[in-house]
Formats: sequence, structure tokens, C-alpha cells
Amino acid sequence: MIQIFENTQLLTEAAAALFVDTAKKAIAERGKFTVALTGGSSPIALHKLLASAAYRELIDWQKVFVFWGDERWVPFEDERSNTTMAFETLLNHVPIPKEQIYAMYSETATPVEYATQYEETIKAVVGEDGSFDLILLGMGDDGHTASLFPHTAVLHEDKKWVDAYYLEPQSMYRITLTAPLINKAKNIAVLTFGEKKTNALYEVLEGARNVEEYPSQLLNPINGTLVFLTDKVAASKLNISK
Repeated sequence: MIQIFENTQLLTEAAAALFVDTAKKAIAERGKFTVALTGGSSPIALHKLLASAAYRELIDWQKVFVFWGDERWVPFEDERSNTTMAFETLLNHVPIPKEQIYAMYSETATPVEYATQYEETIKAVVGEDGSFDLILLGMGDDGHTASLFPHTAVLHEDKKWVDAYYLEPQSMYRITLTAPLINKAKNIAVLTFGEKKTNALYEVLEGARNVEEYPSQLLNPINGTLVFLTDKVAASKLNISK
């Protein structure tokens, strides 16, 4: 499913409504809300809106459990850290117990070791079925999502829920949820907007299937829902927008 908005403000408001509604439903049904945040610049406006007075009181943050979809393997003080960005824009401003925030980085383990540990944490907190209530994702100009980059071996991972590998073009390790785990989620929301995303969004949604070139095509929830939240600019090549 795709939802196209006139501008990014309306997109952000829709994403916040989805976050709040999903959280309320999960807490009412199971007593907790499990969410995986996305990195990069796409979620910054969403984070700030959720942390604002108008939205902050709508969620019982004491029952929220926060994970990440992927992370650059860099220290928390590094400006590229998705974790640090999320704390600065959201997590420092809402009353989530710190022990319910599971950073995707460790100073005491290797990336590969921590990927295994992170998977075990997901099983313990989210459940043995690995079904998050909500996974937020972005999409790169190249069609990647999470740290599922074009032409990487992780695209073919079918057993691990979390994987870590060295990404040569970026000269760093990345740690990521894998497609099999992402697709277990009850709700997956992809935030993508702007002119730079126009071609990738078209290829992912309406182009020939080629997951090596456009890994976001791997998104295919088993029992949940998938929605692309986009603006008119990014959606301009789509037939559905014409």
C-alpha cells in the first residue's frame, strides 16, 4: 500500500498518527509496544513531532520497548550514530525507561558478536515469533532499506534475524535486521520523500523485480501490513499518482 501526501508535513503527521495508534492498540492488547526505529534523516521530523507536547501525552511510554532497524557501527559520540540521533530528537524527551531502549551498538563486542546478542534480546523482549508491532524504515536513493544494500550477501540471509557485515563503499561495519525478521512485523512503514527518491521508489514499486539492485523489494510482510508514506515529489513517476 502507498499513501501519497501533498508535502512532508502531512506525511509526518500521518506517520505520527500511525505510531500513536499502533502503540495504543498494542498496549491495550498485550501490555507493551515494540518498535524498531529507522536511522538517517527521514525520521527526524517524526521524532520531534512525537516528542512535542501535542503527541507526547498520547502514549504510555513506560510500556514502549525500542529497538533499531539498523545502525552504523560507530561510537555514540559519532555524529553518524542513528542511536544518538534518536536520543537527541525523541528518546531524551519522553519517559521511556532506559532499560527498555536497546541500542544497536556495543563497546564490548564485535559487530558480528553483537548481532547474535541482539537477536537473542529480540527473542526475549519481542517474543520467539519475532513479530514487532511496528518497524519504521527509510529508503535510500539506491533503493536500499535498513542496511540491506544492493549486491550485498545479507540480501540472501534466510536464517539470521540480525546480521553484521563490512560495507566496503562506506569503509565501516553495518548491523541490520534482516528481511526475514522485518517481514514478521505486524506493521512496516517506509518513510520516503523528495526528488532524490523518485526513481528508486518507482523501481521498487512498479519496476521489474530485481532485489539485488533494489533491496526494498524484499519487503513483503508474512501476516502484517506494509505502507509506503511518500510525498508527491517522490511519487511523481508512479502510475498510481497520475
